[in-house]
Amino acid sequence: MRAGTAADTAALSAVAIGALVAVALGVFGKVHEPQFFSINLAGFSSGTAVKSWLATLAMTLALFQMTSAFMMYRLTPGRVPGWIGVAHVWSGRLAVLASVPVAVHCLYALGFADTDNRVLFHSLFGCFFYGVFVTKMILLTRRGLRAWVMPIAGGLLFFGLVYVWLTSALWFFQTSGITL
Repeated sequence: MRAGTAADTAALSAVAIGALVAVALGVFGKVHEPQFFSINLAGFSSGTAVKSWLATLAMTLALFQMTSAFMMYRLTPGRVPGWIGVAHVWSGRLAVLASVPVAVHCLYALGFADTDNRVLFHSLFGCFFYGVFVTKMILLTRRGLRAWVMPIAGGLLFFGLVYVWLTSALWFFQTSGITL
């Protein structure tokens, strides 16, 4: 495939749209007046606990996503089970489903903050994660992409979620303990 093909243009357009989504989320989070409360579920001690556990669920599903992607791209030894593609798709859907209330809580209740480095990087990588997510979802609908495009998009999505989780859920569990 030569540079400048329709697939390359589509990939660059997807990246531009994802970047606009990331910036729009950051701007909304910065200009929105934080409400300091958004979600809570029965059985959890706080919205932050809910957020941390849902983020951990999303992270666990993302680990399966990475493992199943490695299997589908034949980067692991052994036979690839026939169900792995369907499991990969559904684990991704469930991971996003688990992450949406977390993002809503972060944006609506807390906003984009820079009170310290952890919070700043959490805000930046949260916006990055959803920008890459939008990019990847658009790319999934395109045919003729270069072979490395989807693995790079998936890897960036995984990286973004890992960093968001490290700066939020892991931090919460380290400071508050593993509690509901």
